[in-house]
Amino acid sequence: MALFGRKVVEGGGPELAPWSELRIPSHIAIIMDGNGRWAQSRGLPRVEGHRRGANSVRRVSEACRELGVGYLTLYCFSHENWKRPKDELSFLMGLLKTYLIQERPTLLKNDIRLTIIGRREGIPSEVLEEMDRSVELSKGGKSLTLCLAINYGSRQEIVDAIRSVAHRVSAGELQPEQIDERCIAEKLYTGGMPDPDLLIRTSGEMRISNFLLWQISYSELWITEKAWPDFDKADLEQAIRDFNKRDRRFGGLATV
Repeated sequence: MALFGRKVVEGGGPELAPWSELRIPSHIAIIMDGNGRWAQSRGLPRVEGHRRGANSVRRVSEACRELGVGYLTLYCFSHENWKRPKDELSFLMGLLKTYLIQERPTLLKNDIRLTIIGRREGIPSEVLEEMDRSVELSKGGKSLTLCLAINYGSRQEIVDAIRSVAHRVSAGELQPEQIDERCIAEKLYTGGMPDPDLLIRTSGEMRISNFLLWQISYSELWITEKAWPDFDKADLEQAIRDFNKRDRRFGGLATV
């Protein structure tokens, strides 16, 4: 019999089930942590870690598409990251612009839809232009939705959603007693996307860091000590196999 990604074989030992028998998460979210520490541990400038981290974005995006994951959300730049040194911020914005331009042909070739969540304030206009261009050109992609969280903070997202709902109440379109979870969820930046089934964090930190607080209420968490530049397809596959060992009860009783 099959048990969440394992088979019980003769003698009682577990055997990894083939991919065809695994549940593939429909939505994976990743906190890409450890770029700077990865570089410093190798005697490299912090910005080199960010550069190598961009390569991991490509590897993991392609792997998710191959494995049949529908949505991949990556925490690229948080609302709090503006506290970093100016030279690092300048590099990050330049790297983002370069990534958007260079990866555009790959997105279109692989039928990947790009979407971006977060506030636009503070992002250089030339970066916003490339963001908007990539989103528009890839809007018909159906193999994978790649969602980049840029200048993103979950508390800020929830505030913006509540403001939007409040405007509807003020305009007489909605009564206060009609406000429910669906009303708020629809106004989140991720409106229309399913909640993540699996949240991955690299570099071993045990915190959520203001990322998708509403959406990950019932997500399975998977933490690895590996820094983001070292994260690859094998790590993603291991996370999915471990996900299959979880009994997702959503507040109910364990399955038999």
